[in-house]
Amino acid sequence: MTTMNSGLSKHAVDFVDDERLSAVLRCASPDPLRVREVIAKSLAKEPLQIEETASLLAAEEPDLVEEIFEAARDLKRRVYGNRIVLFAPLYIGNDCINDCRYCAFRRSNTGAVRRTLSTQELEDQLLALENKGHKRLILVFGEHPKYNADFMADCVRTTYRFKVGHGEIRRVNINAAPLDHEGYRKLKAAGIGTYQIFQETYHHETYARMHPKGTRKSDYLWRLDGLSRAFEAGCDDVGLGVLFGLYDWKFEVLGLVSHALHLQQVYGVGCHTISFPRLRPAHGVDTEWPYLVSDHDFKRVIAILRLSVPYTGLILTARERPELRREAMAFGVSQIDAGSRVELGGYTELGDAQVMEREQFLLGDIRSLDEVMRELLQDGYIPSFCTACYRLGRTGEHFMEFAIPGFIQNFCTPNALTTLMEYLVDYATPETRGAGERAIARELRELSETPQKVELLKRLRCIAETEQRDLYF
Repeated sequence: MTTMNSGLSKHAVDFVDDERLSAVLRCASPDPLRVREVIAKSLAKEPLQIEETASLLAAEEPDLVEEIFEAARDLKRRVYGNRIVLFAPLYIGNDCINDCRYCAFRRSNTGAVRRTLSTQELEDQLLALENKGHKRLILVFGEHPKYNADFMADCVRTTYRFKVGHGEIRRVNINAAPLDHEGYRKLKAAGIGTYQIFQETYHHETYARMHPKGTRKSDYLWRLDGLSRAFEAGCDDVGLGVLFGLYDWKFEVLGLVSHALHLQQVYGVGCHTISFPRLRPAHGVDTEWPYLVSDHDFKRVIAILRLSVPYTGLILTARERPELRREAMAFGVSQIDAGSRVELGGYTELGDAQVMEREQFLLGDIRSLDEVMRELLQDGYIPSFCTACYRLGRTGEHFMEFAIPGFIQNFCTPNALTTLMEYLVDYATPETRGAGERAIARELRELSETPQKVELLKRLRCIAETEQRDLYF
């Protein structure tokens, strides 16, 4: 462990020890008794240590892997119920000073179409997204001096300010380069939700090979420490991520768990979300990668992460095919994007076409938000656009105070149903509305007869029969 005193943060530490993580993986026991002990700890909603996660990673016997899958399904139901939160990515600018080998937006890719949305163009995208029913966005920025904290904060304020009819964005997350403390404070003041930084790979040698020297992103520790600085600057929620396929997937899982444990130990609260995208084809990017993750192992990634970090949101993106998303959802996913575009101006200019020269990567699921909503409803899930906790201060460690005892169910299910009703009344196709109304009726039958249920029924009727919206608990 190397402690830095260069002003990165109060206690910048390179807590990822490659040799130790590799040794833990080599020594991990796949003994069924040991694996079942670890599963039992997970089902008690206790975060796993590195060695315990490694035992789950070591399990290869099919019946034992299926036990891990079933435990992940069980834990997901206990913590999150049958809710799935929906969001969409919105790319603001793809100018970039980095030269990451796996990214179509890298600076040496002269075939990439470069663009930064103007305020009017941003509002055009927001109009399209709000008219589809979206309430939660993640704004995505390349790493370039023009995309500084002031610029990003202006984009956040524009997003919150723009409203059309019943449409509005209630939660704006950020995926962008790491900032210094002052930069994070500016974005916190603008009202951001989660600040998301993908380490890309936790393996030092691979990280150096993927991110050539001469740019800020080649600094492993600056990036690793980015979310620590965000916490120190007052941000409530942060998100981790790895691009699976750059290095051994088992090592990367241990890297993510190490990072989550570090944040919990130092700041008293872990990461809000973890993302686990896989490499996808992209314009001008090599197609030969030795560490690509199979569908079966990808499902293991999701299940093992769910068991390792019981209260952390897991994000499954539209990089994946609809069939795989549908199957993997039950293993622990709590958030997905839908109706997504990863081009600049993609929500208004390209229809259903994918233009690789304009995309960061090729999407696997290009279905509309309404199609995804309908499938979720038919599969027994409750799609949710809820943002109540964030706007009422139930974030960070305060969120955990509610979530760990399970009290959050008193808020999440009712708020999921009211936001679902908003979507059904304002945006859904008739088929999706019918599926949604049946799902709401089913959920209401399962709720206990309490004063809160009476109030929930009033709010659902109010949304269906009046112009009132955003009636959250």
